[in-house]
Amino acid sequence: MPSAEPPVSTASATESAAAAAAARSAPATPYLQVDVERLERNIATMQAFCHARGIALRPHVKTHKCLPIARRQLEAGAIGLTVATLGEAHAFAELGQVSILVGYPVFLDAGAAARIRDLSDRVDLILGVDSLDGIRAIAKAVPGARVRVEVDCGLARTGVEPAAAGALGLAAVDHGLEVDGVFTFPGQGYGPGNAESAAAAEADALARAAAAFAAAGLDCPVRSGGSTPTARHVRAGTVTELRPGVYALNDAQQRAMGVAEDDLALSVQASVISTAVAGQFVIDAGSKVLAADRPGYVDGHGWLPDHPGAVFTRIWEHHGVVDTSGLDPRQWPAVGDRIRVVPNHACTAVNLVDELVARHPSGTLERWPVTARGRNS
Repeated sequence: MPSAEPPVSTASATESAAAAAAARSAPATPYLQVDVERLERNIATMQAFCHARGIALRPHVKTHKCLPIARRQLEAGAIGLTVATLGEAHAFAELGQVSILVGYPVFLDAGAAARIRDLSDRVDLILGVDSLDGIRAIAKAVPGARVRVEVDCGLARTGVEPAAAGALGLAAVDHGLEVDGVFTFPGQGYGPGNAESAAAAEADALARAAAAFAAAGLDCPVRSGGSTPTARHVRAGTVTELRPGVYALNDAQQRAMGVAEDDLALSVQASVISTAVAGQFVIDAGSKVLAADRPGYVDGHGWLPDHPGAVFTRIWEHHGVVDTSGLDPRQWPAVGDRIRVVPNHACTAVNLVDELVARHPSGTLERWPVTARGRNS
């Protein structure tokens, strides 16, 4: 049966008595829990890795969308943050005068232009570009804005060919914009055995882009890359900045690529709701809290660290079916038992909840709002 949970603390001094009482009660399952000790260790480890190589760290906060986690990353030594959208940038602007890169080819309509001007007054804002049309729109909306040219290193998603980076950077300068360098994303590094070759492709693309800048008469002080899988293979000297995101929390995908169990800081706390069908149990966590990501190199819809041999085989919106055929019968859970599930993809799971329940080493629980949840534009 489920054990009693410790009380939950809340940082809000203006809560009603009813809300405060609810915050002190055990959270109802399913909910996302962050192991704060592991989180802080992951943050410190990546920061130390970058510091030892003379590389700046600008973590991608689309993974956690959470101000308390971003604050910890900045306090540990990150030079700024990376976001995917203007909405995320607005959410993290609450942290104050922080440097924020929108790592996305920004195109501004009239509404977005007003948002950019507001952001530019509040943070050190850098906008990603990969087209002349995007440059023209930014120059018209926010004269003198700071931009960074995105190049493709093999993912074939966004970004220009590295050899074209200089011409695009020069066009940005000609339109009155400040250009601080180039960036890329080695997303093809996801999957067992892919990270080293993806990191090599990243380094090659950034070196060629920097050479194209030099040929155009431009400096290229920032050569930014990175993902969590490729970070450990980074080519220091070519890459000057890393933007990993998942490393702070980690997930079942990262475990499949070699991350240790002790570094998995995020889990879904679920309850067993049925054992009626032989050979399985059902939990109250489905795709609306775990998301539906299931890459081919991950076994199941999530990993159950406390039940080796069990496989999360089927998922509905509010049901998760776990096959017990490989589980020791002495470990079969009963209805009402709590089950811990590590999501396959931390980023999509976090975006499904309003808050993270942070578990401190003392056992105290604290609710952390997912401030940037749903900020997709």
